[in-house]
Amino acid sequence: MHTSRELRRIAVIGAGSAGRELALRCVRAGFDVVLEDVMPSRLRSAAAMATAQQTLESEAPAGAFHLASTVEDAVRDADLAIDFVPDELESKLEIFSMLDRMAPPRTILCTPSTALSIADLASCTYRPQLCFALRFADPFTAEITYTSRSSREALSAVEHWLTTIGFTVTTRQDPSELTQSTDRHFT
Repeated sequence: MHTSRELRRIAVIGAGSAGRELALRCVRAGFDVVLEDVMPSRLRSAAAMATAQQTLESEAPAGAFHLASTVEDAVRDADLAIDFVPDELESKLEIFSMLDRMAPPRTILCTPSTALSIADLASCTYRPQLCFALRFADPFTAEITYTSRSSREALSAVEHWLTTIGFTVTTRQDPSELTQSTDRHFT
């Protein structure tokens, strides 16, 4: 899929197993990645994994891998930021608020979520058109949930990024918006 918006620098917030794996997958695909976590031990573990991966592979990774100890440092130059905080409303609102304040206005915000409405999270930012929820069904399949306010160009860029790192991608509109619009027709 063609996209006029190129994503090069990815900020991954949260160096638990899912965040680490996505960060390393992005590096292998040629993206420059900044991985952040509040726990230094997780960052050390991620650095060790990146070094081990580089040693096992015959070629150097196509992208750069950096560590950051603050969200602000991680997102300073990010084209896309994705968080791996718990899928709870308070945690997601807090991280989206931080990302929205600290990242450049062009930065796309993504969050893995199966329980929360991306329309609700996006409405709490100054960039609702650049907010997407992701669901990773398995190591090869990703679903992007967008809103009625989503930028078509940003959606295309997220699809291209996920495809480039090896996912088969599907998209859908936030079901909460579909329910709301249906309810409005009947009232």
